[in-house]
Amino acid sequence: MAVELCLLLLLFCGSTISEVQPIYKPPPGTLDFGFVPSKTYDTGAYHEPGAIGILFKIVHAFLYLVQPNTFPQDLIRKLAQQQFGNTQGDYQKAIYYEIGFIVSAALGLLFILLLPLVGLCFCMCRCCDNCGGEMHQRQKKNADCQRSCFATFLFVASLIISVGVLCAYAANQHLTNQVRGAKKLVNSNFKDLKIFLNDTPAQIDYLVSQYNTTKDKALSDLNNVGPVLGTRVQEQLGKEVRPALDAALTMAGAIRETKEALENVSVSVEVLQEGTERLHANLTDVKMHLSNTLNDSACNAAQAASTCNIIKNSLEQLNINANFSGLPGVSSQLAKVNDVLKIDLSSLVQKGYAAFNDTPDLVVNQTRNILSDIKSVLESIGSNITTFTRALPVQKILADLMVHLTQTEAYVQDYFPVVEQYDFYRWLGCLILCCMLVLILVFYYLGLLCGTCGYDKHASPTTRGCISNTGGNFLMAGVGFSFLFSWVLMIVVVLTFVTGGNVEKLVCEPFEDKNLFKVLDTPYLLNKHWKNYLAGIIFKNPNVNLTFEKVYSDCKENKGIYTSLHLEHLFNINELLNISMYTEDVAFRIEHIQINLSKIILLDEIGKENLLNFSSSGVDGIDFSAYLTEINKSVTKVDLLSFANDLEARADQLPKGALENALKGHANNIRMIHNQQVVPLEQAMSTLNQSIRLLKRTSSELMVKVKNVISAVNAAQNLINNNASQVIVQETKKYMDTIIGYFEQYTEWVKESISMEVAACKPIANVIDTAVDIFLCSYIADSVNTFWFGLGGSSMFLIPAIIFAVKLSKYYRRMDTEDVYDDSVEQW
Repeated sequence: MAVELCLLLLLFCGSTISEVQPIYKPPPGTLDFGFVPSKTYDTGAYHEPGAIGILFKIVHAFLYLVQPNTFPQDLIRKLAQQQFGNTQGDYQKAIYYEIGFIVSAALGLLFILLLPLVGLCFCMCRCCDNCGGEMHQRQKKNADCQRSCFATFLFVASLIISVGVLCAYAANQHLTNQVRGAKKLVNSNFKDLKIFLNDTPAQIDYLVSQYNTTKDKALSDLNNVGPVLGTRVQEQLGKEVRPALDAALTMAGAIRETKEALENVSVSVEVLQEGTERLHANLTDVKMHLSNTLNDSACNAAQAASTCNIIKNSLEQLNINANFSGLPGVSSQLAKVNDVLKIDLSSLVQKGYAAFNDTPDLVVNQTRNILSDIKSVLESIGSNITTFTRALPVQKILADLMVHLTQTEAYVQDYFPVVEQYDFYRWLGCLILCCMLVLILVFYYLGLLCGTCGYDKHASPTTRGCISNTGGNFLMAGVGFSFLFSWVLMIVVVLTFVTGGNVEKLVCEPFEDKNLFKVLDTPYLLNKHWKNYLAGIIFKNPNVNLTFEKVYSDCKENKGIYTSLHLEHLFNINELLNISMYTEDVAFRIEHIQINLSKIILLDEIGKENLLNFSSSGVDGIDFSAYLTEINKSVTKVDLLSFANDLEARADQLPKGALENALKGHANNIRMIHNQQVVPLEQAMSTLNQSIRLLKRTSSELMVKVKNVISAVNAAQNLINNNASQVIVQETKKYMDTIIGYFEQYTEWVKESISMEVAACKPIANVIDTAVDIFLCSYIADSVNTFWFGLGGSSMFLIPAIIFAVKLSKYYRRMDTEDVYDDSVEQW
């Protein structure tokens, strides 16, 4: 049933899970499908032991010393295949691997056999007044030193035994606590499994529903085919059309500028001609009056003669320099340009812009029928997906699995009290074992306390006090119980050591480094006819490369169960739901979109003829050199302001009188002429200069420029009339790729969601981790290993404790006889 669920969970995904996938090209627009609904799993398959973890690490280090060999994969494989022992070296390899456990277990068995036997012999020996059984003590000079040493050694041994008992008790209590708390972890795993089953249908429904996002985006583009496809076609054609129209519009502006420049030239020349005539007359009059003034008798004086002569010699400079009367007129050119401007070329160009900008509307009007067919195809895809997914028995399978899961949970809940009850028996048994050691330790500690406190060094062995004698009796009682309990303790230690140690080395460590999975994935291991056991179970095809390690790793990473189990090897869903078939139909219909743009007229023949008339207007025949020659001249031969200032300065050199005043009056008159006549003429010359230079630039290769503009317009018109179909096909292909890209994006998203999010199998990995890593290894194996480690260490230190207790009791117990003169060595 579980296999059927895994197979049907993702059946709807269509071509996304077929073996042959189309090459995915990212679409221009990215669709937002949101996030697949999923709940967070509660189980954290990780155990933190706390402070007792230090003891676990010590035990792990001890086990590594006992058995440092690597995991014997070959031996385990042979054992699983029942081929162990077929070769002579198998037993040697097994012994070599287990040599640490074998030696340790042998020493434990030796302890179990010898210690009771030694205890029996020791008791019989003491009954015969030997081995310290004779109540007689010979006095020695170093008796106090020996007594102190024996007491110290016994105390240290008791402390070590106490530490071992505490470790064993802590491990015993830790296991009980974990068993009591395991119910919460078990319930958490069941809860996650229920979430896993309950969320899967909702995730499938969400993936199916997101087809509407794809469909809505495609329909939106189809409804906006004008802005989308029309704009794309317009942008491609506009690379040639817009520069041509811009050039024509620029030429229309140049015609207007030419008219304004010609008018400025005509007006400026007229102003300059009239102004220079007036200026010439005024300057002639100024020279005449100056000459009359300089002919006055006052200039004959010795002081004024040289100054007057200088002024007379400079009068020839008072004359005009530029002559505008001989410049050719521009009235004919202006008349022709005015005739050209009777036709509004800018308006004609704007009509071309408007016609070209109507491209999206043309696309909309010419694609109405085919778009309705494409929309019906998109609707059929969605209805087919919905119909197919509703036909899947996913709900029934999930319901059956939920029933089984609920039954299993009820079974676990019913038997959990039984587990806790048996754990209580185990805890009680381990506590009894610890109490055995505690009883021995109580006798030893009481013996040391009473013996130390009641000992009187001035008393003879036969006169020792009651407290001291009681301390010695306690020590011998501890020795007796040590012989009685030690072999029982060691039996438990050996059994738990061999079992727990091998579980740690053969299960827990290989599980952690995944060597255990490598063994399970050995071809023909679990079934001699199947190469891959897991693939044989799920697919009935053992040749599919499906391994335990890969499935566990993928589930550990919370990947989808489809990816983890490689369910693509079971179904070819293209036969049931092939989205590529529908996309091919959509592509076919889009490719047959026909768009006719021949109605677009960029510039009619009237506009072109208008441009040719402008080129033949004669603007390029103007004698620009004659104009520029006169413009570059100054208005007068001398700067009138400088002349007036110089005249005034020379007048100041003359004696005060009428001559000086007359010359200064002439200087002021010259300044007035400059301000009233020369300055306006200079401004008119500046305007003429700008207009002439503008006309010169415009007329430079005017015919070539006009022909280039007309050629560009004709080329753009030819592109629209003859070659636009290629541009339309190219842009239609891009538009088709955009529409198809939405489907490819949807299928890629479905594929990614199925691989990583839908039916994420983290709970399955958590169940395995909980059962093996937490329950078996962290709870049981670590606790059991720590228990035998503490119990075994305590049992081993019982031997030196027995020796020191027997020796020390001789110094505490009251003797029957004494020999204070004999210093020889005491015999047992």
